[in-house]
Amino acid sequence: MRVATAIARFWGWPPTCWLAAVSGAILSGSFVLAPVAQTAESPSRERVSFYFAGHEDDWQLFMNPSAFQDVADPKTKAVFIHMTAGDAGHGTGNAGRKYPYYLARENGAELAIRFMADSPGHPTGKLASNPSFRGHRVYNVSYRNTAAYFLRLPDGNPEGSGYEATGFQSLARLASGANGKLSAIDGSTIYTGWTDLVLTLRAIMDYERAASRSIQLNIADSDVNNNPGDHSDHQMSAKAALAAAADLACARRTHYVDYASARLPENLDGQQRDMESSVLAVTAAGLLALDHGSIWHPYYRSYLGRNYFRIEEGVGPCRAPVATASYATGKR
Repeated sequence: MRVATAIARFWGWPPTCWLAAVSGAILSGSFVLAPVAQTAESPSRERVSFYFAGHEDDWQLFMNPSAFQDVADPKTKAVFIHMTAGDAGHGTGNAGRKYPYYLARENGAELAIRFMADSPGHPTGKLASNPSFRGHRVYNVSYRNTAAYFLRLPDGNPEGSGYEATGFQSLARLASGANGKLSAIDGSTIYTGWTDLVLTLRAIMDYERAASRSIQLNIADSDVNNNPGDHSDHQMSAKAALAAAADLACARRTHYVDYASARLPENLDGQQRDMESSVLAVTAAGLLALDHGSIWHPYYRSYLGRNYFRIEEGVGPCRAPVATASYATGKR
């Protein structure tokens, strides 16, 4: 397996300041995202890097500091597509806390993205919306050179069998045909088959890549020799992403080791580890802010210091997608 590590980019802000800023925000309880003024979308970028995550903490744990590097690059737009709500079978329920668990997880992911985009600098306005792609409304947050999509599909549990509380729905069961349809937990839309979901992902990709001539897909490695014992949602998210980009020979495909990375040696240097750690800490603070448990504990920290992936290079430049009424309204 080809192994590579992301290269950190810093802008003169010492790593100790990163962690101090995170710690201070946690202690002050200031990690709830308040509504902010809407701003115009950023211009088309030379390169678009898509991160497909089964859950709202996957790219932080397994695809960083690669994600931070992309967000830091002014020529790149980083697009984070979170496939499931990561609700652990609670659906839209609070799991005994003040706020729904899935919203706490989204808050953590959104905060982490904004933290990367604002480093160093000052906050600016975000644009939250529910654009329609092939008739499916998807919650979206655009911020600087990033976009985050939350499809809010039911968490499939590690084996892919789904949870009783959400009707035993899962990405795996949709792909196999065991589920004829898959409903977002918030009732925002229903996908009527695997092809419907795949084509919707392609519509999002086409909308976001626009005229960019360079595309990268960041996904979980589907080779069990490299990435054994992975979560079903991770694998099915990768399968859907690859299907959506099947005819995009130009796209660079980066396949990451997920759970198995905890058993591999650390391969990041000190600065890279600080980048990865700070993003995970901000994610944890986002969950705490909405009254749910922190992920800043030994199990999650066992993935820090590691960023393993293999690369399939694309062939040739990417052509702009053909705009059709069937793939997206494009309205924010």
